[in-house]
Amino acid sequence: MANKKDSVEPTMDLKDDEEFKTLSNTQKTAIIMMVLGEEEAANVISHLPPREVQHLGAAMVSVANVSQGAVDLVLDEFVLTMKQQTNLSMGTSDYVQRVLTKALGEDKAASVLNRIIPTRASRGLDILNWMDSRSIAEMIRGEHPQIISIIISFLEHELAADVLHFLPEELRPEIIMRVAQLETIQPEALEELETIMQKQFSSNSAVKSSNVGGVTQAAKIMNFTKSEMETQIMGNLMERDEDLTGRIQDNMFVFDNLEGVDARSIQVLIRNIETDQLMVALKGADDLVKDKFLENMSKRAGELFLDDMEAKGPMRISEVEEAQKDILRTARRLSDAGEMMLGGGADFV
Repeated sequence: MANKKDSVEPTMDLKDDEEFKTLSNTQKTAIIMMVLGEEEAANVISHLPPREVQHLGAAMVSVANVSQGAVDLVLDEFVLTMKQQTNLSMGTSDYVQRVLTKALGEDKAASVLNRIIPTRASRGLDILNWMDSRSIAEMIRGEHPQIISIIISFLEHELAADVLHFLPEELRPEIIMRVAQLETIQPEALEELETIMQKQFSSNSAVKSSNVGGVTQAAKIMNFTKSEMETQIMGNLMERDEDLTGRIQDNMFVFDNLEGVDARSIQVLIRNIETDQLMVALKGADDLVKDKFLENMSKRAGELFLDDMEAKGPMRISEVEEAQKDILRTARRLSDAGEMMLGGGADFV
């Protein structure tokens, strides 16, 4: 008779538990994908938007050496979650929409739904999100500004900002202004847009009216632009429409908004940015923001950080602003991946 020592029941040690606690939600998802196997994982990933594929792919690489014990804990958590959520309404589109909205926020959930429910989006526009920004800019630069603004509105925010970079400087403010003024796009406009897309792709998508653009969309695109471009666009917009510019600015997430982010999220952000970059960014930051970051370092690390920052001496404003922009881009990517929460003011997720 076998004794208890011969049992094959796995044992979890403290190291597995600690390793499990350090995993982000994206890394846990990556582990689930790797456990599923190549074919099943590929099927799931095929429904994700490009930026999420990139984040998930990077996470899959990062968890290559995770212990089996930590993997087991991830699987246990996944099974428990599924048991708690399984009910008769789980397969309905309303349920999916509620879950995605709760997990990703209204705007991002709508973006994902546009990709997993074929009737919600144009295939041509969907393909654009997989193209590089320079190619998109070359394809649309000769179109009417209204058509360009509609296309920009359909793109993911970071990609849209990159496309703006490759468009003529004098055209950028016009595009952002039109994006901010967009609401419902009528079928006629979408038909014209589909005609443009069909020059590059084969597409037989049904054309329906669609809600795109608006002040929030314009603000989110501006969040991803370089500082110099942001200054040029916003300055030009201010001359054209001061009220609209103010509303866009009210919806933009600026560096000082990080003061309202919770401690855990700040710690996640610190781990994902370069120390030198943070030093430069904090040179021109409000004292409350500086304190927020220092409070989330150990006492010794905070003291060394302040000494090194002081030793850097004066910095150009342009360098400070660019460092702050880079950190905000990282914060937004982490927020989109579910690894941190952006707070303070409006919903910037």
